[in-house]
Amino acid sequence: MTYVDGFVIAVPTANRAAYQKIAEEAAILFKEYGALKLVECWGDDVPDGKLTSFPMAVKCEENETVVFSWIVWPSRAVRDEGNQKVMADPRMQKPEEMPFDGKRMIYGGFETIVDA
Repeated sequence: MTYVDGFVIAVPTANRAAYQKIAEEAAILFKEYGALKLVECWGDDVPDGKLTSFPMAVKCEENETVVFSWIVWPSRAVRDEGNQKVMADPRMQKPEEMPFDGKRMIYGGFETIVDA
């Protein structure tokens, strides 16, 4: 089964184009280093919750949009090696100004148990 890295972040709505540009550039690198697929989703119907929610999890502010993303890898071993290579690649330079607050990013690696 595949391995998935998942991410949830809050991006200032005005930074959508800048975020999308960075995501498109990163997708090329991740796929070059073994990722099967990278998906970035801009929140369109992401309600506030009473106890938990995507907006609450990333402390989404009024002028921000929740982004939900994932990267599919053939295995955890390929993911671990691929992530190291991506982070070491000189093309993966941090922009002068990130289009989101990385301290509020939620991320993790997940073993696929159902893929229907």
